[in-house]
Amino acid sequence: MDYVNLGTTGLKVSRICLGCMTYGVPERGTHPWSLDEECSRPFFKRALDLGINFFDTANMYSDGTSEEFLGRAVRDLTRRDEVVIATKVFNPMRPDPNGRGLSRKAIMTEIDASLKRLGTDYVDLYQTHRFDYETPIEETLEALHDVVKAGKARYIGASSMYAWQFCKALYLADRHGWTRFVSMQNHYNLLQREEEREMLRLCADQGVGVIPWSPLARGRLARDWREEPNSERWTTDEFGKTLYSKPGMVESDRQIVDRVDEVAKSRGVPRAQIALAWLLNKSIVTAPIVGASKMEHLDDAVAALSIKLTDEEMQRLEEPYVPHPIAGFA
Repeated sequence: MDYVNLGTTGLKVSRICLGCMTYGVPERGTHPWSLDEECSRPFFKRALDLGINFFDTANMYSDGTSEEFLGRAVRDLTRRDEVVIATKVFNPMRPDPNGRGLSRKAIMTEIDASLKRLGTDYVDLYQTHRFDYETPIEETLEALHDVVKAGKARYIGASSMYAWQFCKALYLADRHGWTRFVSMQNHYNLLQREEEREMLRLCADQGVGVIPWSPLARGRLARDWREEPNSERWTTDEFGKTLYSKPGMVESDRQIVDRVDEVAKSRGVPRAQIALAWLLNKSIVTAPIVGASKMEHLDDAVAALSIKLTDEEMQRLEEPYVPHPIAGFA
């Protein structure tokens, strides 16, 4: 396993981050396809055995049970200080008006709730899950700064938003002497490259670590586009259906998937390894967030680290891309 600094911080993270949205009580929340604790535990163990020290979850994943599963796995399988735990705040956790968002009240309530579920005194990376249009950004930033100063988080990060919003947040933090965002968790893969226009350049300029979510485009980059999966996640992942063309894929996307297949066949490896290798070959990317519901998903992710694509292969994979609507901000 390779380890790198998260942005310009001194925090060392594995180049693969295990995304924990896949793990949680299926009957809780909006992820009926998630794996229960008995089925989830082997994935945490395998990730640790492979050298992965970076785990990303969120308070809303399976109504908090993803955090519970991760916390117990860390307690039973490793030492807390040897892993990097990242979680997120924003989405609804209760039906009352203050049960969601990035107000001071919500943040202070939710960090304590996340710590209790995780069974730890602190998280390494506390992230805003989305941009809150109903709360002044100054209020959010000061509250997050206070969370860090209270020792409940080591660093703070952000997830999908417009580059101007992220730039404003960085500026205001510097202006007021508040804790700065050190990472951006954004929607970035071969089928969705709109982040290259502004956000990735901003992150490079400001020394912000990039940890992309959905690196395989909800599996679309790992299989033939002619195949219609018959999995529970494919049929019940309502958010996933908003991210890509439905029904089917646009012609440029089909060409990209076909080229992933061509490169994979020429190298004798699975498609997923090539799609992940493309991300890992981008110098701006710190660690893709990989979800795993089968052991080969983890093995493919780690194997992708050793694949160094040529300039010609990178160009061939990227050539068919056409502009897409931004997806994943909501």
